[in-house]
Amino acid sequence: MQTAQSTWLVFGDSLSAAYGMDEQQGWVALLQKKLQTTAPRVQVVNASISGETTSGGKQRLPALLQQYQPQLLILELGANDALRGQDLRSTQQNLQEMIASCVQANKECQVVLLGVHLPTNYGPAYDEMFQTMYQTLADNNGILFDAFFLETVVGDPDLVQRDGLHPNASAQPFILQRVWPLFERSLLPTES
Repeated sequence: MQTAQSTWLVFGDSLSAAYGMDEQQGWVALLQKKLQTTAPRVQVVNASISGETTSGGKQRLPALLQQYQPQLLILELGANDALRGQDLRSTQQNLQEMIASCVQANKECQVVLLGVHLPTNYGPAYDEMFQTMYQTLADNNGILFDAFFLETVVGDPDLVQRDGLHPNASAQPFILQRVWPLFERSLLPTES
């Protein structure tokens, strides 16, 4: 049985940074509370920043990996790149480099990739390219992946902020419920 402290690093944008609400209401804070009872040895570090792009994330991540040596990297970036109409090949390359840097920093590090869908005004072709990008990263790296971690809350006006994009505080428990099974796998003891 493992008793050593374990760190999970959440590395995302406004969707993980509790945008528009108290930080303690966000799904990442709710994850830490849940882990206090199910896995008290796990510390969650939320390094998410509203507005973060994959290029900005790629610059920030190495220092955070060195500082925290996480056993789990929860990577939730890419939406802001797409909303700005950036070349998704660059976005994919940035995400790939972040995934690789996790393992380089700590051989035991696992990655969970959280994807999103774009608003309909971006058109089906661009959104399909965006979805394919996430799926390709998950397949090529053999990592745990949720193609649309906001799926259970998007489209419900009671669960979205006035901007129509960001989930509100009421949505956060549903987001955690959706992604928890991915994280729970990381708590299972590894066979030696």
